[in-house]
Amino acid sequence: MAKVYPNAVVPQTHQPISVATNGPLVLTVWKKSLLFNCYGFTVFDPNGDLVFRVDNYTAGTKAEIVLMDASGHSLLTIRRKRLSLLDNWVVYDGDTTSNPLFTVTKNVSLLNTKSLAHVNSTGSKTKRVIYEIEGSYTQRCCSVYDDKRQCVAEIKRKEAVGGVTFGGDVFRLFVQPEIDPTVAMALVVVLDQMFM
Repeated sequence: MAKVYPNAVVPQTHQPISVATNGPLVLTVWKKSLLFNCYGFTVFDPNGDLVFRVDNYTAGTKAEIVLMDASGHSLLTIRRKRLSLLDNWVVYDGDTTSNPLFTVTKNVSLLNTKSLAHVNSTGSKTKRVIYEIEGSYTQRCCSVYDDKRQCVAEIKRKEAVGGVTFGGDVFRLFVQPEIDPTVAMALVVVLDQMFM
């Protein structure tokens, strides 16, 4: 039987994951928490080592989600923006909730049906789109484009291995060197909340 998680050993050191300069980093994303009776994500690198995890929320859309590394250190905090007409999410560094890094807004335009969401910077008074997400998250087939329309990350279904199909709960995240893998995984978590 094919394994989703080849090596389930949690490394004790806190090392940031890096993307190779010659090609994309391929992460396996499993929409399942390592904790019993908890919802979340478990993310493995190409060697089968645990890289990211999200296991701090229960069923349904929640107001705050924490993206952690393999040893449980908070990398990013994702909060739903309240009192907003649009589906808006704000991403903060670590476990703080001040000075947001960026916001993600669900696209509701009927003219641009390919676009799922826009990622905006929060540093200046004018919001600048830094990434646009297109495709279908529910089909696990979408791409993240930067402001130059260059594909920097992709979500794709995991291919069947030895005739075993994984379904929609296991998919791959292809991360190009132009985007931080932590940011790419945060976008996956936000898309999951928007389209669940």
